[in-house]
Amino acid sequence: MKHPFHAVAIDGPSGAGKSSLARRAAAQLHFLYVDTGAIYRSIAWYALQKKVPLEQADAIAALLPEIHVEISYGADGLQHMLIDGEDITAEIRRPEVSAAASKVAAVPAVRAYLLEMQRRLALENNVIMDGRDIGTVVLPEADCKIFLTASDHVRAQRRCRELADRGTPVDYETVLEDMRRRDEQDRTRAVAPLQQAEDAVLLDTSAMNFEQSAAALVQIIEEKLAHEA
Repeated sequence: MKHPFHAVAIDGPSGAGKSSLARRAAAQLHFLYVDTGAIYRSIAWYALQKKVPLEQADAIAALLPEIHVEISYGADGLQHMLIDGEDITAEIRRPEVSAAASKVAAVPAVRAYLLEMQRRLALENNVIMDGRDIGTVVLPEADCKIFLTASDHVRAQRRCRELADRGTPVDYETVLEDMRRRDEQDRTRAVAPLQQAEDAVLLDTSAMNFEQSAAALVQIIEEKLAHEA
């Protein structure tokens, strides 16, 4: 029997605009948006709060039984991350949490811990899910897979504007250096490295503004889902 819900998987490097573009597409198509990166950031935030050395995979894994992580969707329609009932949505976007998230995401126990949560959302809803390994590991049977990217310079510029808008400005060179380091960590990690799925559509938004990128993304999704129907 055909699965009653549709799943769209969007992968790509840090700062490619996955979250903002996937959120726009989900709103337009009336799908549930799932930012998996925010889930990993939440685990990283907790590890930082507990002052656990991020290089010690066993120590991070030992934290998992005590973490009560939840995803909620408020009246604003946005995804909120909660740990032990505390909304940490704003906190997890800080640069130090972003840097920690790549290290935490490389821990096999963390990925296994969160995999069921992500797949359950796709079983119960029409979803647009973004991350690093959605099309390759989390939802390998997704109806539509997209690899969203842009040049590292463009991604760093966008991230700088995003941080400034949030009141936490960081200089461009620092953001670019952190982004390149995170790209390398994501590409070379032993577990679920960042890579384009063989059947994913490549969307490079380097020369596009946000509206053009959003329109291109929605067009790809609509065309893929129409073909699946």
